[in-house]
Amino acid sequence: METPASTSTPSTTKFYSRAEVATHNDSKSTWLIIHNSIYDVTSFLNEHPGGEEVLLEQAGKDGTEPFEDVGHSSDAKQMVEPYKVGELLEEERDNSYDKKKNNNWASSGDSDEPSGSWSSWLIPVALGILATVIYRYFIAAR
Repeated sequence: METPASTSTPSTTKFYSRAEVATHNDSKSTWLIIHNSIYDVTSFLNEHPGGEEVLLEQAGKDGTEPFEDVGHSSDAKQMVEPYKVGELLEEERDNSYDKKKNNNWASSGDSDEPSGSWSSWLIPVALGILATVIYRYFIAAR
């Protein structure tokens, strides 16, 4: 069941229901929903660095949370675009993950927010330096 695209999107966009995506749940036809977009990753199964089992486990389902939880790079997020076959019907979209994480991966790189990668090591390093200074101060005071 495909529905015509709305006038605000290109006419080539196809829309699918969750039930339609659910029928593509094996190694012969593997579709995933990621951030309300639908991807046919069947031809990518053997190339996936994490192994095909990871993709097959999410086949026919919404794999947004597992995709984001793994921490895919921006390159991986761009690599998936050629596999896009359509989008989820508007009435079946789920934006709860994006709201929860405040993360719209489709626009990664366009955000004014600083990257979390540098802060993940900067804070522990700063705390380590502070602890060293305090330790040396107390040792020198003896």
